[in-house]
This record gives sequence, structure tokens and C-alpha cells, in this order.
Amino acid sequence: MTANKKEQFIKTIEDQKKIIYKIVNSYCQNKEDRKDLEQEIIIQLWNSFDKYNSDYKYSTWMYRIALNVAISFYRKEKKWSIKNDFYNEESIFKIEDDTNEEQTELNYHLKLLQEFIHNLNELNKALMLLYLEEKSYEEISEILGITKTNVATKISRIKLKLKKEFQNI
Repeated sequence: MTANKKEQFIKTIEDQKKIIYKIVNSYCQNKEDRKDLEQEIIIQLWNSFDKYNSDYKYSTWMYRIALNVAISFYRKEKKWSIKNDFYNEESIFKIEDDTNEEQTELNYHLKLLQEFIHNLNELNKALMLLYLEEKSYEEISEILGITKTNVATKISRIKLKLKKEFQNI
């Protein structure tokens, strides 16, 4: 291993650490699982670093690997149930305490949205995570390895499902 490779990897991770943060917090409820998943993602990124294809952006490469690791981790663990500690300061949605009635309602809706997304299957959760990151359908299709048409169809169906969930409340 060369010092240059190690430095480049560390810089890449540092520049793109929000990707890992969002995925870890989307797929894991408790702190220990988040630490384990983060470590596993970084290990897999390191193992794949020499195979990086410069035709893609680093963020696309990282999302693809991190989501694959997270989905495998999620399936392996299978101990997911919503707990009281699910909504915490490390949540992907930063919700600040505010006594303003409008802000309180917004916080409530954000918590519901997070809960609905958490209950989606692995692929749909990944789709929504990337969609909320404002990734283009083309980039989402590259990351997840599905067609742009499939991305558009699935996102449309998820939006309808989420809309129904909100209407049922």
C-alpha cells in the first residue's frame, strides 16, 4: 500500500462522509449497529478502491458500494423494529425543538416520513434516500443498477404509497 493511495482514500472518505452518515442512519436504529455498518462500508470501500472506475463520480461509486453493504447488513441482521430511540440527534432529518405550532407540525410530519421510509423494503429505501438527496434518475439508475424508467416508476409508486400513509393519519 502506498502512502499516496492511503491519503487519497482518506481524502475521498472525508469529502464524501455524508453519504456514509446518511446510509448508516437510514438502515440502522441503534448506535452499535450504526458503528458496525459504518466500519463494514469503509472496509468494502477500501477493498474496492483500486477498482474505482473514473467514468463515475466518487459519490456514485460510494453510494453503490455503501448501499449494497447496507442492504446486505440489513438482511443479515433482521432485528429491525421501530423503537423509542429511533428518532435521535443522529437522524438523517435534523429536527430542532421549537415551540412554534407550525414548526411542531412540521417536525411531526418529518418524523412520520422517516418512519414510513424506514418501513420500506431495502431497494425502495435506497431509492428514497437517493431521491431525497436530489440525485437525478440517471444517477440513481447508475448507483442501483436499474433502468431510469424503473427508477421513475418505483419512485412514483413510493410517493403514492407515502401520500396514502399520510392521508390515513
